[in-house]
Amino acid sequence: MFVIGGRLSIKGMIREPLVARLLGDIHMARKPASMYRQLKGPAYTRRKYIGGVPNNRILKFYIGNRRSAELGEFKVIIELRSDNNVQIQHKALEAGRVIANATIRKVTGMEGYALRVHTFPHHVLRENKQATGAGADRVSQGMRCAFGKNVGTAARVKRGQRIMSIQTDPEHYLLARDSLRKASMKMPTPCTIRLVEGHEHLKGLI
Repeated sequence: MFVIGGRLSIKGMIREPLVARLLGDIHMARKPASMYRQLKGPAYTRRKYIGGVPNNRILKFYIGNRRSAELGEFKVIIELRSDNNVQIQHKALEAGRVIANATIRKVTGMEGYALRVHTFPHHVLRENKQATGAGADRVSQGMRCAFGKNVGTAARVKRGQRIMSIQTDPEHYLLARDSLRKASMKMPTPCTIRLVEGHEHLKGLI
């Protein structure tokens, strides 16, 4: 593979738009994630009748000291809530969980907090795949409003619904808040960080 006059050549053949179709320059492209943000139509969740759904990428929904959290030993509870009605893909939820967990674990250790993801990606996303590249206009003319193929899952979140929460001690409140702030950057919607319990233990911090 080399370049001749700005044109890509493979085994001595010049790859131009007119001959690209003959050389196999047509591939299927993934559509942007922004197409799946809005809540449209009924949820597509009946996996009993759906085959070939991609696996969920969220490894754990409850991380940290779960025992202390369930016994109520942590004094502070902070939640990350959505500001809009939105669909959040499982990849975004996992990215937010990873960055929030990594941020707070560096200081508190595994026993000093409990992080929980409250939303589950039940909704199955469908995509009518179309070809892109040179000459793709000839093969991408499919029917309108096609049903599509399963490409992933997403959680359907309403405005004000909690996405994830962190329970910790009062001395780690600011760190937990910063962890949820970083997690909100991975979400396709603006989010609000809300202190649910522990106001009386945070005098001077809020």
